[in-house]
Amino acid sequence: MSAVKRLTPPQSRKVNALVKRECCNCVDGNCLLLDDGDECVCPQLISYSLLCKWFRVAVLPADKLLYAELMNTEDKRRCIECGASFASSSNSVKYCPECRKRITRRQAAERMRKMRSLLRDRGAKSLV
Repeated sequence: MSAVKRLTPPQSRKVNALVKRECCNCVDGNCLLLDDGDECVCPQLISYSLLCKWFRVAVLPADKLLYAELMNTEDKRRCIECGASFASSSNSVKYCPECRKRITRRQAAERMRKMRSLLRDRGAKSLV
């Protein structure tokens, strides 16, 4: 990535939260890599672009959805149920994690309902 990637305000907030939470070089908002005796504010925290190479390589991949959004990878998919974007490493995934739970539960209930009705029908036929 040779060009500097500009961030939208929501993306910048996510990046800043990720820097504060995950970056081993960010201590109290200061960058240890740029520390030459005087404290230096982390440039990633005060910028609306992806400046820090360490952040891009080591920290950003920890958040798959944000990484897919910023790096324009093909890992980002859309849920066919709600339309939300989500990160996926498989081609067969169709639903976001929230919808997947709901749909799996619904499909299991339908499957069990069908199985019970088949068993009920068999039991009624054997009585006749």
